[in-house]
Amino acid sequence: MADTSRLLQEMNDRSREVFRRVVEGYLANGDPVGSRTLTRDFSEKVSAATIRNVMQDLEYLGLLDSPHVSAGRIPTQLGLRMFVDGLLEVGTPDEEDRAQIDATLGSNSNDVAGILDRVGSALSGVTHGASLVLAPKHEAPIRHIEFVSLAHDRALAVLVFSDGHVENRLFQPPVGQTPSSMREAANFLNSLVEGKTLSELQGTIKAEMKKRRQEIDALAAELVESGAVIWDGEDDYPERLIVRGRANLIGEKGQAEDLERIRTLFDDLERKRDIADFLELAEDGDGVRIFIGSENKLFSLSGSSLVVSPYMNSDRKIVGAVGVIGPTRLNYGRIVPIVNYTAQLVGKLISDRS
Repeated sequence: MADTSRLLQEMNDRSREVFRRVVEGYLANGDPVGSRTLTRDFSEKVSAATIRNVMQDLEYLGLLDSPHVSAGRIPTQLGLRMFVDGLLEVGTPDEEDRAQIDATLGSNSNDVAGILDRVGSALSGVTHGASLVLAPKHEAPIRHIEFVSLAHDRALAVLVFSDGHVENRLFQPPVGQTPSSMREAANFLNSLVEGKTLSELQGTIKAEMKKRRQEIDALAAELVESGAVIWDGEDDYPERLIVRGRANLIGEKGQAEDLERIRTLFDDLERKRDIADFLELAEDGDGVRIFIGSENKLFSLSGSSLVVSPYMNSDRKIVGAVGVIGPTRLNYGRIVPIVNYTAQLVGKLISDRS
């Protein structure tokens, strides 16, 4: 990809203004911007022909594109990236937007999951996009683990934490489990869990299984391994992702191909494909990050943009993220401060309740 900062520096004032006005016009209404439109309120007196020549140069650089021969120009993905990185002016959320987010977080409830669900709905409503909230994993030490059989192909792992928090997680147990093998598996795990968080327990289980496999029944060993996957690796991410506002991505102008792209995006989200990378996207840099189209493989087919910001706990450790999905012509100047503001408030909420 071309160095957008270098391209921006090499452009003269006229080219920079033409480029900025084309992008801002496109983001405002989604339509191509023509040369005659630009000449009406351009900062200097120039002809439409001069503007067209500048637009052709910008198209040659890969920053603009013309969807039809006789139409105006729209920014390319590279052009949007250059605009976001070098020309975007970001302020603060307006009072009404802040009030809606504040009202969501004003609850005194200790149900963090419920509050984050409402945050997702509020963020979707304020931005008119689809919201993503990645909830934090519970990292308190574990006090006790139980396995409960629900059916021949379904079991429940009950996790009791030292702070009184309880989580119930469904999983598929190995075939042939008996009440005694389930008790044996739970006893084995409880002999290891004292004082350990889930993340700390993962490595301990694997190491102990190698040393003590002969000490427990084969069925119990299988149950420990199959039960462990509910807190080991990417299978833990799907439970923690909250998605709200699917309908917001389908506007009145939605064409069949746009609907198909949106359907593809949400199929991926619902299958939780690549969601294990979602938090890593936020951890790669401080503050709000913007991913446009194919810059993130999760959104490459849908042609969507993602504005995402991490939030931290009281130890300044990144534990989750909030974000907004929308078309590439998002109002970035408005969305970015809203996402940043929401992430800061969620971080404070998590810290206050930890």
